Amino acid sequence: MNRRFAALVIPLSVALIGCSAEEQPTASVESAASKSPEAKKTEPAKPVTPEEFLDRAEQAMAAEGGWTFAVKGSEDLVFQGQASTASYKATAERTQDPSAPSALHSSGSVLSKGKRKPEEIFVIDGTAYVKEGNDAWKRGPASAPDMQNKVEDPVAALAEFRTYVQEGDDVTLTKAGGKVKLQVRSGSRKLSQKAMRELKPTLKQLQKAGVSATEDQLTLSRVEETLILDPATYRVESHRFRFGFLIPYGGQDITYSQDVTEEIRGVFDGDIELPASIG
Repeated sequence: MNRRFAALVIPLSVALIGCSAEEQPTASVESAASKSPEAKKTEPAKPVTPEEFLDRAEQAMAAEGGWTFAVKGSEDLVFQGQASTASYKATAERTQDPSAPSALHSSGSVLSKGKRKPEEIFVIDGTAYVKEGNDAWKRGPASAPDMQNKVEDPVAALAEFRTYVQEGDDVTLTKAGGKVKLQVRSGSRKLSQKAMRELKPTLKQLQKAGVSATEDQLTLSRVEETLILDPATYRVESHRFRFGFLIPYGGQDITYSQDVTEEIRGVFDGDIELPASIG
């Protein structure tokens, strides 16, 4: 997820705040196949459970050397009817060659307070590199919370959904409109922790501006994560994560919400390399 929408501004009193399993052939079928080499193999059983759909999706996405996708996101703070909003758009590519380190490159911009600031991200072999506006490149482990908040990757979301299933979270499976939808909502401890991790940068800004609320005083008003698959190919089509918090302040609540979507655009067969300017 990407919580790059720093410097949201909202009036608080007088102050301004910145903020697959496959079914095995039966013995009789195997016997027939062995006697008749031209006999057709048993078709794999169609997936039924969320975990089976995840199996197929992982296989489908791993069949290509890389993917391109589009990212869009928004973040809102509302207090006493006054709102401050920031938005983000980017295009990205990721590679997944088994013989080489995985890599990701994203190029986009943040629109906040009427100004647009470019942002570029590389993730190569576990290290993330981020450049915001004219600032120097920053680097750090891709697993660090602040870097995780920057990187959007719909393919990596498959592993997150598998964790939800393994931890017994209520991952729902629905088929509608020619799509397969996997979704997990509030009630998942891991999902709630993810939402809190995304909120932390903004919460710290609010606290610096005079909001005294701590994490244990916040109310998670909404959280859901959704994965859309193609029912024929089992490829990931999109991934969405959205949530909201109520932050107490002055006897009222500041309403915070965030919504980020990644949509797969096609196969990527190029290379991703760090620019010489990073050094």
